[in-house]
Amino acid sequence: MSAQPPNDDRPDVPSATSDGFVRGLSQFIGGPLGSHATRPDARPNRFWTAPRLILALTCLILALSWVQKSPCMSGDWQKNVQYTRFCYTDVLALYYAEGLSDGAVPYVDHQVEYPVVTGYFMGALGLPVHWYGTTQDTGINQGSWFYNANALILSLFAVATAAVLLAMRRRRPWDAAIFALSPILLVTATVNWDFLAIGLAAIGLLLWVRRRPALAGIFLGLGAAAKLWPLFILGPLLVLALRRGRIMPWVEATIGAVITWLVVNFPVWYWYHESWLRFFRLNSERPVDWGTFWYVGRYLDSKWKTGSPGDRGPFQWLSDHIPQLNVASYALFGLACVVLMVIGLLAPKPPRLAQLAFLVVAFFLIFSKVWSQQYVLWLLPLIVLARPKWGAVLAWTVAEIGYFAAFYAELIGAGGKSVIPEGTFVLASSLRLITVAVLCGLVIREIWKPELDVVRQTYGTDPDAGVFEGPDVGWVDNLRRHLGFSRPAIPAGDMAPPEAPVVVKV
Repeated sequence: MSAQPPNDDRPDVPSATSDGFVRGLSQFIGGPLGSHATRPDARPNRFWTAPRLILALTCLILALSWVQKSPCMSGDWQKNVQYTRFCYTDVLALYYAEGLSDGAVPYVDHQVEYPVVTGYFMGALGLPVHWYGTTQDTGINQGSWFYNANALILSLFAVATAAVLLAMRRRRPWDAAIFALSPILLVTATVNWDFLAIGLAAIGLLLWVRRRPALAGIFLGLGAAAKLWPLFILGPLLVLALRRGRIMPWVEATIGAVITWLVVNFPVWYWYHESWLRFFRLNSERPVDWGTFWYVGRYLDSKWKTGSPGDRGPFQWLSDHIPQLNVASYALFGLACVVLMVIGLLAPKPPRLAQLAFLVVAFFLIFSKVWSQQYVLWLLPLIVLARPKWGAVLAWTVAEIGYFAAFYAELIGAGGKSVIPEGTFVLASSLRLITVAVLCGLVIREIWKPELDVVRQTYGTDPDAGVFEGPDVGWVDNLRRHLGFSRPAIPAGDMAPPEAPVVVKV
């Protein structure tokens, strides 16, 4: 007889149940919540419930982020103030660089370097700001107004992302605090327009959980029209479709995503084709970017090469041959995806959707030739859903913030004023890569050993499976046995929490 998870929808308390790091940290305030203590959700009429507190904390961090960016709002970036005060933002810089300050319509009058939803958004806010600033004779700082309008709407997308995390983890609301309190959110929330894609992709995931695959695909398609990475989530959905033997929901989501992406892109593609191609050409032609795997490799090549002065290591050679670099980058990402599919098909239980989604996006960043500072935001909500354990996430966060500081020091150095040695920046870049790789390893470990997965301990199954909830098809078990795996696949819902939380009403 299979054990079932406890029928208890009340919130998990990390100090009392699954998170060893939080449980250890709670010793500073008296220790973990006891089995006879009044739980935080015990009073039904209390206003400050866990979800409301998480949303309030998200708003607080975003407000502090606005304050942190305030030294740059005037646009008068003298003496590298945008780097020394860590307040640089593409939003303000590109208001002028993309011609919005002159009333240029994105794609029509100026070739924007971003996908179309981002370009539409820039124009929808930038053109009214320019019109008001030039026709009403108000003397307003147009760049500051443009940044503030963008920051407000991007912050709303960030709050919506936090709300989605809460909706997807009703029994584990405190997991969303990893997102709400993250220093990553504080320093990068409005560096660029990434929260457009993040918010749309998060809504798409929630719709999938609510068993609306076509609508989920539409929002993933909209997110991909802002930044391409939400399309990667279709890969994990395919793995789950194969294990469940239910391909049609995946087809619905994929058709919804592709048609949405095509419809949104069509006007610019048809009438302003050269402008539409700008994004793709730029990404094809871009050299090795700061802090990437390829950047670190090029530095090590320069330090470790032997032989004549003309010898160049493989990373140095690829840096000078961009087409071959593109092939190498895509090939490694493709290989990582194949390995991920094999793991997903052979794991004892179907991996959770969030685990696979985190891994595919992380693999893309690890092997990409471009890793802008704000791309870390792509991973933040996904790691909350995939592996909500504070210890490893905090180690990764420290590495990311260290890279953030080193990157700005490197930018100052690029202007002729040395701040840190190049080796220090490479070390910070390497630590960022290593911590992301460690997170990937931990997630893969929990895919292969699902009894270690704290989300499964709470739910007993994948809470994000949506229409893919249910048992595997027979060929999965047969394939595992044929390949010599002694442990048979575990039917969905057959894993009870190893240590189910004790709940005592008082």
